[in-house]
Amino acid sequence: MPSTVCGLRAPTLILIFYQVVRYANANKSFEDVRCKCICPPYRNISGHIYNKNASQKDCNCLHVVEPMPVPGHDVEAYCLLCECKYEERSSNTIKVTIIIYLSVVGSLLLYMLFLLLVDPLIRRQDPYMQPLQNEDDSEDVRPQTSSTAARGNTVLERVEGAQQRWKKQVQEQRKTVFDRHKLLS
Repeated sequence: MPSTVCGLRAPTLILIFYQVVRYANANKSFEDVRCKCICPPYRNISGHIYNKNASQKDCNCLHVVEPMPVPGHDVEAYCLLCECKYEERSSNTIKVTIIIYLSVVGSLLLYMLFLLLVDPLIRRQDPYMQPLQNEDDSEDVRPQTSSTAARGNTVLERVEGAQQRWKKQVQEQRKTVFDRHKLLS
């Protein structure tokens, strides 16, 4: 039998991964390199940000700022004020990371939905266990009989027993804290 991960066969996972990578490589409409020039206000011209797809050696005001907002004799003074930076990113890595993140979040949401639907079917009422009551009645919880202790074999029953013990400890801690609070006030 082929190996499975979360119910999917390995060839299916490989095919899904291949499709994600192929989609990321095919969609080249995003710019991965650019030159960004930030020009502050100059005389009566407001500040502006210019972006252009340019190489690192051509990343300067003369190549990026188009149309030049100042006349020919003020170009050098205007370009000295502009700050140009070459930026490079990998949009494919960003896409794959987001797809993996959304896949994990989606699978966790599906798992939560599964647990919400299945939990009432798995959990059954035990006639020998009382739900925890308010802090005054916490001492009156009936102890388990030998029949319920003997059948506590399943993991779910052990977890429920541990949960009940934890709730009982929390109730006892609350009671002692409130008693101390009453003594101090």
